[in-house]
Order: sequence, then structure tokens, then C-alpha cells
Amino acid sequence: MGWVTVVSMWFLPVLITLILLQAARRRVPAYETFVDGAKEGFHLAVSIIPFLAGMMVAIHVFRASGAMEVLIQSLEPVLALVGIPAEIVPLALMRPISGTGALGLTSDLIATYGPDSFIGRLASTMQGSTDTTLYVLTVYFGAVGIKKAGDALKVGLLADVCGIIAAVVVVTLVFGAAM
Repeated sequence: MGWVTVVSMWFLPVLITLILLQAARRRVPAYETFVDGAKEGFHLAVSIIPFLAGMMVAIHVFRASGAMEVLIQSLEPVLALVGIPAEIVPLALMRPISGTGALGLTSDLIATYGPDSFIGRLASTMQGSTDTTLYVLTVYFGAVGIKKAGDALKVGLLADVCGIIAAVVVVTLVFGAAM
């Protein structure tokens, strides 16, 4: 058994033990504090349901209306010039919106083109180099009552664009251009 496996197995139990020892040292009621946090987390989870439902309906309407296909077809000539396969566009659009939706698209791309294909590698890299910006803003900002999220939205989407560009550049440099 390698050292990484040993560290992986023992990291969480050691961390929990250290937290409990620190709580005891500071005379913090660890179990009661944990239960209070769990109650708060449950209430937060319930409060985000309407935001989550609204976002999921909007995603479904966008895809079911055919707008996604129209967008992909209109972007395909431009993407071909810079070496980006059009098949990756739905993932690039979905990733900032929904992690589960993006994971489904990534799984579909990998099943269709293979994990070692340019598209499979690009989808996997994109999945790891971007975040669910709109989901985070909608759900978490909505749950805590933040109304002005404009700057956070701009920065988050800029980070997603940078992640997508970095994924394309890195996968192209490491594995070669799309064929």
C-alpha cells in the first residue's frame, strides 16, 4: 500500500479527531454545535428549492425549444476556424448553469467519442476547469438574500471563459488538435 493510499484512508479520521480535541480544549460543545449547524443546513437546503426549480425549468425550456441547436449551428463556422469542435459547445454553455447537466453532457460526449478522443479529453478538462457560476449565484446568493450579484456574475463568467479557453489550449498542446 502506497503512502498516498495510507494518507487518504487516515486523513478524515485524523482531521475529525483534531477538531474534537480542539473543541474540547476550548470547551465548545462539539455535538450540540454540529446539530445546530445541521439544522441550519437543512433549512438552507429547503430555502434553495424554489431557486433550483426555476433554474432547472429555464434550462429545460432552452434545450427543448431548439435554441441550443440554433446557437451551436450558428457558432460552428467560427469555432472551426479556431479548432474548437462544435460538439463541445453545449457543455461550455451548460457548465456555468448546472453541474449535473454538465456532467450528463460530459458523460454523453465520452460515451459517443471515447475517453481518449480529443472531444472526450476536452470535455473532461473543461468539466474540471470551470464552475457552476449561475447555479452558485442563483441558489446561494438567493438563499441568503443577496440581490445585487452583477459583479460576482461578471467575474464568475469571466473565470468560466478563461477555464474553457485554458482547457482548449492545454488539451490541444498536450494531446494535439481535433481531428
